[in-house]
Amino acid sequence: MLLLRGGRVVDPGTGLDQVADVLVRDGRIAAVGPDLAAPDATTVDVTGRIVGPGFIDLHSHVHSVAGHRLQAMDGVTTALDLESGLNPVDRAYAEAAAAGRPLNYGFSASWGAARAQVLLGVEPDADFFSGLKLLDDPRWQRSSSRAELRAWLAVLEREIAAGALGIGVLLGYAPRTDPAEFLAMAELSARADAPMYTHVRELVEADPTTPVDGSSEVVRAAVETGAPMHHCHVNSTSGRHVDRVLGMLAKTRAEGSRVTVECYPYGAGSTGIGAFFLAPERLPAWNIGPRHIMMVETGERLADLARLRELRETDPGALCVVSFLDEEDPADFALLQRSLAFPDSIVASDAMPVTWGSAHESHEWPLPPDGRTHPRTAGTYAKSLRLMVRESGTWSWLDAFRRCSYLPARVVDAIAPAARAKGHLGVGADADIVVLDPDTITDTATYLDPTRPSTGVDHLLVGGTFVVRDGELRTDAFPGRPVRGEPA
Repeated sequence: MLLLRGGRVVDPGTGLDQVADVLVRDGRIAAVGPDLAAPDATTVDVTGRIVGPGFIDLHSHVHSVAGHRLQAMDGVTTALDLESGLNPVDRAYAEAAAAGRPLNYGFSASWGAARAQVLLGVEPDADFFSGLKLLDDPRWQRSSSRAELRAWLAVLEREIAAGALGIGVLLGYAPRTDPAEFLAMAELSARADAPMYTHVRELVEADPTTPVDGSSEVVRAAVETGAPMHHCHVNSTSGRHVDRVLGMLAKTRAEGSRVTVECYPYGAGSTGIGAFFLAPERLPAWNIGPRHIMMVETGERLADLARLRELRETDPGALCVVSFLDEEDPADFALLQRSLAFPDSIVASDAMPVTWGSAHESHEWPLPPDGRTHPRTAGTYAKSLRLMVRESGTWSWLDAFRRCSYLPARVVDAIAPAARAKGHLGVGADADIVVLDPDTITDTATYLDPTRPSTGVDHLLVGGTFVVRDGELRTDAFPGRPVRGEPA
């Protein structure tokens, strides 16, 4: 048994916010209350600290021990890849279990991989980097024939039956596909009660020729089919049009549609250089140029369109960072804050893999120097808390844990009943717990030094096992367990 004594316990499941003790037994919350008696328990004094449910990241592309460790130092206890997903999910779960994971993990079914399997004959290998290499291939970006549509919908249906946590839809990477395909997929989603996690296609403001406004498409699918729809990183796909998008989402939510939304606290995104929306002729639609693009592996900031074309041709899967809002500009920063402040907006990192040249894994800690990723991999949650609680007071601590822990668990608990024991501190809940210093919690990762861990997380427990203790990462801790779907 373990007793966390005397911390400020914040439980978004019950609304509790008071000094209390938390008793952990056999990996679960056994009791919460003042002055608990547990003479046989190991006692850890957490006076002056915040004790809450660990953060649940719905949008993490780190499939490595190194990436999980960075996220652990940021307060994350469960890291799910839902926007992209991996096929086949059986293989993805098996490989994660065999390698060992510090954090809980899970995957959606990949729309992109299913389409590539049917349209290109590419057998999926549950490898995120394989998907990156296909980004610039126009053969999978086209609309499907009726037979092809039926075929890849069947692939997704089998993946959901195998335990996928819904469907990950990278629609922004194939934005010219027939909108009828998206509705057909939403009908499948509604039948299975399996969420669709969508990187939307371009907004009409960015591209008036788009087949349908990307955010409106998510709303339409939710209204017409009743499917649970999740709008990924609304800040990056909406840019300076985020107020219009948020207003539309607020209206459809008020009318009863099942739409959830996420964002992250950065003005730059990350993707493969071969992405559809980074084609040279498309940059003006986003009010950016080559200088707004930096290559992750080398730190190179692109000098001109010729260099962009060269990289897209020679290495389309190479990761890059793309600036879409200027965090130093007060107006742009205010847009970013409005995304985070939107009612029930969920924090999700879009954490990217950590790489060292061609190497995608390291068991060393501290991590080897010169690792490359986006700083959101290491700092999303600490930065959100710094900006929204410590510096601006926009969120209360209860609201922060609601957005970072409770609400993300509720997105998946219909398809994954095991998630109902996560995101709160009720008796019987999983002992996925973060203990943090409210005065010092902060991010330290930067675009030039992106693998610097966040500070201020004193303890992190996953299933009752310390992954971080006294601010130090435990390199022998691999308590992560799968979060799998159980479709009705």
